[in-house]
Amino acid sequence: MIIRSKAPLRISFAGGGTDLSSYCDYQVGYILNATINMYAHATIEPLANSKIIIASQDRGQTCTVKSSAQIPYDGCLDLLKAVYNRLRRDYFKKNLSFKLTTYVEAPAGSGLGSSSTLVVAVLKAFSEYQNLPLSDYDIAHLAWEIERIDMGMSGGKQDQYAAVFGGFNFMEFHPQNKVIVIPIRMKQNILNELEANLVLAYLGNSRVSSAIIDTQTANITQKNKSAVRAMDHLKEQAFAMKEALLTGRLNDIGKLLAYGWQEKKKTSGKISSPEIEKVYRLALKAGASGGKISGAGGGGFFTFFCPDSTRYNVVQALEKSGKEVKRFNFTDQGVQSWVI
Repeated sequence: MIIRSKAPLRISFAGGGTDLSSYCDYQVGYILNATINMYAHATIEPLANSKIIIASQDRGQTCTVKSSAQIPYDGCLDLLKAVYNRLRRDYFKKNLSFKLTTYVEAPAGSGLGSSSTLVVAVLKAFSEYQNLPLSDYDIAHLAWEIERIDMGMSGGKQDQYAAVFGGFNFMEFHPQNKVIVIPIRMKQNILNELEANLVLAYLGNSRVSSAIIDTQTANITQKNKSAVRAMDHLKEQAFAMKEALLTGRLNDIGKLLAYGWQEKKKTSGKISSPEIEKVYRLALKAGASGGKISGAGGGGFFTFFCPDSTRYNVVQALEKSGKEVKRFNFTDQGVQSWVI
């Protein structure tokens, strides 16, 4: 028996950062995001040798340990170990012996939620393997707890819920870890036009998001007026983005992305850089009407909106500057698992 799973990565359109606990634990955060056809993959192969083998193909790392109730952390694929440790503690009645193999179709630090999406994929594979009574909301919340509480990793909540539910979603983040996911159903012609006008460019400098998020958290906790006001504006942007998508006013998308990008930079001085600003100006000069960085910032992927027939020119300008343009499609399926 072989168990497989895959979970989609996501693009955040509006409201990013308002899902941080430092903000949404005291007032409601709102985010609009969508999943794309880039995935985190997990495969579980049961073993009968009392060993646990964990292999990350994209990272080129493998660790082998004796099957036990809790795997010790030693810097080798600790996040994947944390998934097993949490499930063993709360759900499994005995130690398991297996080989877990994973890979992600985007580099670490890309800003597409790769780490959280991978945790979701692994949880779904284990849930299939052991027939665990976990709902979609359970898996998303458990993935968040493993990263943010068990491992102490900085970050918000949107990535886990996007990976689980899939599609276009308007998400509400309330105090006491209450999350509401509201699907957005758009007409196919609007979805097609949105795909035709978007460019996803990899800036080539993956970053460690925790340093940026820690700065944002500190600014919010310390009641930095500029940062808190920017977060409030990003919430307003999320509502405006939802209205623009539902009503088909796609020419507003670029302006809203541009507005969100300027507000996001006010939450931390580490979000942008001279190189990122240079790429942004290059895309605007080629015809883009706006854009924003994915994830915490500092590098990774940048999404641009290119109205009318400007997409080709923007792609050409970005590629001539040495940036990689990633072709993608939106997907309406969240995390999936199956047995061979």
